[in-house]
Amino acid sequence: MTSELTSLDPAEKVDLWRQRYFEAQAAAEEFVLGEHGEEGLAGWIEANSRITADLLRAQRPDGVSATDHFMTRMQRQLLLYDSAVSTEPQPSGTVLRNADCGILRYRKKAARAGVVLTFKSPCGYCQKLHTAIATRYVEPDVTVSCEQAGDGCTWRAESAHAPGEDAAG
Repeated sequence: MTSELTSLDPAEKVDLWRQRYFEAQAAAEEFVLGEHGEEGLAGWIEANSRITADLLRAQRPDGVSATDHFMTRMQRQLLLYDSAVSTEPQPSGTVLRNADCGILRYRKKAARAGVVLTFKSPCGYCQKLHTAIATRYVEPDVTVSCEQAGDGCTWRAESAHAPGEDAAG
């Protein structure tokens, strides 16, 4: 190693941040499962969802609904891994389609490089965590759900009352 410092180009920085986040998440999952089993994982999701919902409340821009903020955060998180993501406004809410999950792609690449993965698939964990965050954060009349779709998923944030609908329906 030389004593000369060099800068990383922006793409290298992005790749390094992805790698570091991935390593930290994998280490936390391995520790929690190894020390506390599935019950510990449920507790980890509970704590993580509470902490994240509190952070989202503090970060929500003025004039943006909690649901829109949550769905935008989901979209941006998926885009960090170059996922093929699109959103569709619906009368009852928003649909976020993740046609090709970059997180899955990243994990498959890591596994091919010899990285031991905690979960066979991260999808169940991701769905439980983000649904728990949504339950704590979005408006009370909104339900957030996720369905697997091949190497992606579809997230729905649906209000019990579509805009313009009165309480009687």
